[in-house]
Amino acid sequence: MTRTADVVVIGGGANGTSTAFHLSLLGVRNVVLLERRHLAAGATGKSGALVRMHYTNEHESRLAFESLKVFRNFGEIVGGDCGFEGVGFLQLVGHGHADALRRNVERQRKLGIATRALAPGDLAEILPGVQTRDIGAAAWEPDSGFADPSATAFAFAEGARRRGATIETGVEVQRVLTEGGRVTGVETRAGRIATPSVVVAAGAWSTPLLSPLGLDYPLTPHRIQVSIFRWPAGFTRRHPAVIDSVHAAWWRPEGTASTLIGVELGSGHADPEKFDESVDASYVGICHAALGGRWPLMSPALMRGGWAGMIMMSADGRPIIDRIGPDGLWGMLGDSGTSFKTSPAIGRCLAEWIVTGAPSTVDLHPFRASRFAEGRPWQDADHYGGQSLTISR
Repeated sequence: MTRTADVVVIGGGANGTSTAFHLSLLGVRNVVLLERRHLAAGATGKSGALVRMHYTNEHESRLAFESLKVFRNFGEIVGGDCGFEGVGFLQLVGHGHADALRRNVERQRKLGIATRALAPGDLAEILPGVQTRDIGAAAWEPDSGFADPSATAFAFAEGARRRGATIETGVEVQRVLTEGGRVTGVETRAGRIATPSVVVAAGAWSTPLLSPLGLDYPLTPHRIQVSIFRWPAGFTRRHPAVIDSVHAAWWRPEGTASTLIGVELGSGHADPEKFDESVDASYVGICHAALGGRWPLMSPALMRGGWAGMIMMSADGRPIIDRIGPDGLWGMLGDSGTSFKTSPAIGRCLAEWIVTGAPSTVDLHPFRASRFAEGRPWQDADHYGGQSLTISR
C-alpha cells in the first residue's frame, strides 16, 4: 500500500529540517522528511556555522537577520539548543574595498542590524595584536557569532517531530515522480510515497533528483576543508568570528581553547559519492599561514585536526531558492556553503510558499532559478573581489 504525505522534504540538513519544522509550525501535519544517511550528514555537519549578517547585498542580509532572531531565541521558538554563541563577528576588507564596506554597513543598519564600520585602528580593542597594515576597513556585529550546526538540525527535526512530522533517516530518495506536469510522489528504496509537494534540499546530492526531470542548473559539487588549531600557551582570550577577505579566510572559536579556520583555496571539484573526508596536509599549512599572518599571536598555534565536506556551488555563488520544474516542486539548491546561517528564514519562506502560495518573511525573487537562463547571474555592486566565490561556511 502506497504511503501518503502532504509534503515530502528531501534532505536532513539545516535547511531541510528547518523547512519541515516551519511546515509543521504552519499546521501541516503529514510532513515527511527523508534523509539518505543521518541528520546533518552532508554539508551541515561539516559547516563552520558562522551566524553573521554581513553580506554584500541586502537580500541575503535580510535572510540572515530574520535567522538571527531565531538563533538568539532558539529555545523559545524551536525548542532545544542550537549551540549559538554570541561572540560577535568581524568583517575585514582591504584598502580598495573600504568604501564598499561602509555602504554595505549602511544598508544593513537600515534593516535594523546592529553593525558599525570600524577603522583599522579600532580593531586592537576587539582583536589585540591583530595585523592591520593591509586592512582598509572592518565591520563589527556584536550580536552575531556562531552555532552548533548538527545541534541546530537535530533540534529543528525534533521540533518538527513534536508537531507531528515524520523524520526518517537511512531512506534514500531515488526519484521524484510526476504526472501531467505536476509532482505526484517520490520513489525510495523503502517504497513509494504519494504527495503533491516535494522540497529538494539535498545539497551536493541534488543532481540525480533534478536531471531526470530535465532540470539542468549550473551547479557543481565542491570539496571544502577546515582545520582546527589549539591556542598557544598563555593565550586565553576567546575571540569573535572573523571573515578576512584579504586572506580569503574565515575563523571562529572552537571549544574553549581552539580556533576553527577555513580558506577559499580549500575548495575543489569532487564526487559526493566518494571523497576524502580528512584534511589535506598542504591545506593545513595554508590555514596556519592565513591565521598567523592576520593574528601573529596565533603563529605558534598547534594543528589539532580538520575535516572535509561537500557543498553544491552555483555558478554565481548564491543559492537557488525557488519553485522549480513541475508544479509542486521546490528547491533549495547550490547554497555554496553559506546558507547554514540563513536556514531558519529559508525554511520559513519555503513553508510559507507551500502553505499560503507565497513567501512573506523575505522576498525570494532574487534567488530565482531562472536568473541563469535570463543571462542575469547574481552581481553585487559593493563586493570585495571574487564575487562568484564564498568563503564563509
